[in-house]
Amino acid sequence: MFANQSHGFLCWTRRLLLLAGTLALSYVALTLLNARLYQDTANHTLEQQIIHAEKQNTAIPSRPAVKEGDVLGKIEIPRLGLSVAVLQGTTSKTLLLGVGHIEGTAFPGEMGNIGIAGHRDTFFRGLKDIHSDDEILLQTTAGIAKYKVDWIQITAPSDSGIISPTTDSALTLVTCFPFHYIGAAPERFVVHARRQ
Repeated sequence: MFANQSHGFLCWTRRLLLLAGTLALSYVALTLLNARLYQDTANHTLEQQIIHAEKQNTAIPSRPAVKEGDVLGKIEIPRLGLSVAVLQGTTSKTLLLGVGHIEGTAFPGEMGNIGIAGHRDTFFRGLKDIHSDDEILLQTTAGIAKYKVDWIQITAPSDSGIISPTTDSALTLVTCFPFHYIGAAPERFVVHARRQ
């Protein structure tokens, strides 16, 4: 009788673990699918913004009125095959859908240091393979700005100096480090580039 109870318990435990694993994988798959679909929508939104700006043929304001999650542009790193929408803000919800413009830094298209953050396990995973002198393209309604990576650094999360204002046009990409760390990563991986 004890053997039957033990066997029954093991059967239910296996079923429960299988169900939990299936639900976890389904959640990850749906999250990634949602992000991919959102990227398509964001690219379409940016294209429409560019068409509208061209039709208006007017100067684009340096600080547009934006809210969390608005599409600001698109960042591409051709050598890495990275292409992702740049959204306003860095909330968890925003960073699940794209990379985010860091509040308090220059807006894409402005002079100064533009700060962009992204998750290491989604859109900024490819940064682990970036090199000095790699080209980064930042597309906005004002056009495409070209940047060249001049340094890569690993720093503490509290190091706010990496996104300090500059007088020249710069781009700073920030993600968590190490890339394959499980849980909240203890450091930040920073890529700095200057406009060409």
